[in-house]
Amino acid sequence: MSDKPKKKPGSGLKEMLKLYRYLKPYRSKFAVGLFFLLISTGASLMFPKLLGDMVDMGNKGKLAEEIGRTGILLLAILVTQALFAYMRTRIFVNVTERTLASIRQNLYNHLIRLPMSFFSERRVGELNSRISSDIALLQDSITGTLADIIYQLLVITGGITLMMISSFQLTVFMLAIVPAMALIAFYSGRAIRRYSKKAQAFVAESNTIVEETLQGIQNVKAFTNEAFESTRYKEKTDEVASAGIKGGKYQAAFSFIILGFFMSMAAVIWRGAALISSGKMEAGQLFSFVIYSGFIAGNIAGMAGVYSRLQKTIGAAENLLQLLDEPTEAIDENHKPSPEFALNGQITFDHVEFSYPSRKETGVRKDVSFIVEPGQEIALVGPSGAGKSTIASLLLKFYDITGGKILFDGRDSKSFPVTSLRSQMAIVMQDVFLFGGSIRENIAYGNPGAADSEIIDAARRANAWDFIQGFPEKLDTIVGERGIQLSGGQRQRIAIARAVLKNPRILILDEATSSLDSESERLVQEALEKLMEGRTSVVIAHRLATVRKADKIIVLNEGTIVEQGTHNELLSKGSGLYKTLTELQFTT
Repeated sequence: MSDKPKKKPGSGLKEMLKLYRYLKPYRSKFAVGLFFLLISTGASLMFPKLLGDMVDMGNKGKLAEEIGRTGILLLAILVTQALFAYMRTRIFVNVTERTLASIRQNLYNHLIRLPMSFFSERRVGELNSRISSDIALLQDSITGTLADIIYQLLVITGGITLMMISSFQLTVFMLAIVPAMALIAFYSGRAIRRYSKKAQAFVAESNTIVEETLQGIQNVKAFTNEAFESTRYKEKTDEVASAGIKGGKYQAAFSFIILGFFMSMAAVIWRGAALISSGKMEAGQLFSFVIYSGFIAGNIAGMAGVYSRLQKTIGAAENLLQLLDEPTEAIDENHKPSPEFALNGQITFDHVEFSYPSRKETGVRKDVSFIVEPGQEIALVGPSGAGKSTIASLLLKFYDITGGKILFDGRDSKSFPVTSLRSQMAIVMQDVFLFGGSIRENIAYGNPGAADSEIIDAARRANAWDFIQGFPEKLDTIVGERGIQLSGGQRQRIAIARAVLKNPRILILDEATSSLDSESERLVQEALEKLMEGRTSVVIAHRLATVRKADKIIVLNEGTIVEQGTHNELLSKGSGLYKTLTELQFTT
């Protein structure tokens, strides 16, 4: 995990407000919604006043026409309040959905531009939870919470002002308990925020367990670990429940606020009745006063709920902003490199050193030096864990080296934009990843927008067209999750066709023929040989029989180059790791 400075206790709200920059494109609509909110709130505040006036008119024996006019005015205000509340809700929902879409898009665009070093330290389930559950917490908050706070503050301040005009004494009675309730709400809200963030973290971890278990369901069942995985998930969801229960104790404390409001209402009516009996107050005024008290009590109680919701939103916002604060790679939207960055295919490793970010104390590559000329095939061989695949990752600039230089055509790799380098390389790996769509979509991934004729030609050159034609849907055949509907050899040839369509200058093959039967290996090897023609090729091989024809074989052991040469040169030595590995493979 990346080291992040701890946030100051009071900085949560400031962090959440940063998300409101996504609302900026819709600020004019939002302003109209706030205007409608002000109108509907003002209409709500007029309602108790007019009701009290009608009561006083009846007590004083006013004419029915006068009472009727007040009733019509009251009805008009209610209709106005409903209409403006309807329009306000429509506008806020529209702004919220568009803003959330912008946040989702921005977060996703940010995530896929983060370097591989970030993904090597994070789990997919955790990141997926950030996009889904954390953004879902913003659903009712990005505009709704703000609107609710404004509405409730307007009702409370407006109501208290009108009440003070009517009776200062009764207003003091009603407000006597508010400071104590506000204090309870403040401390309860902080505790709710703390436990809410814990619960969100546990939910993310439980989602990770579900995702990884379902992705690896074959291994789960093969090792009969259903009970083990169930226990793991139970422990994590129990932690979610425990955090929620602890937070619930503080949520329950808000019931004392409501109790205080009812006590205030009883005191208001008791004191108001005494004032009426002494002739210092009209019955209609007390009627209005009681309704205003109910409005204020309800909204202050509602603010406790809004405050609780706000704390959860702040926790989600902090998680999202931590992701958005991660530094991204400089990705160029134009996949075609400019002529100044076009590669001829020469690769030079000049005393390269490297260690993975999560294992900085352990050097993986140590003083590695070699040169590959344009069009050459170089093979990387050695025991498992020798560091062969690391070289492929460094060529693709998935990670930054910690010492030395990597040169392309004699120029430091740091002078090349990341996109320019990767757009001129292609990699075919042992564990081929295919997207769950059609064969056409998977091949076209090497060159989005390619015509069908180009896709078919790439499939032919990859020895894949024959089996594709055998499917009823041909190119439109759905390959399933990670290509599960295809055999290993078929997946490899689809991956080769994807690389053919990309037409790279530098080709990286990471044990591309491992774990295949003899016939599939023959077809794949034929396709690879066609693909390597005229390109600089870096072949990572476990089966040494596939690299005999390589122009240069580099033997790695424990992160260091121990031998270099052709197949015959390395075998002609009296002893050596390559000769030992060859003898082991061909005598086994």
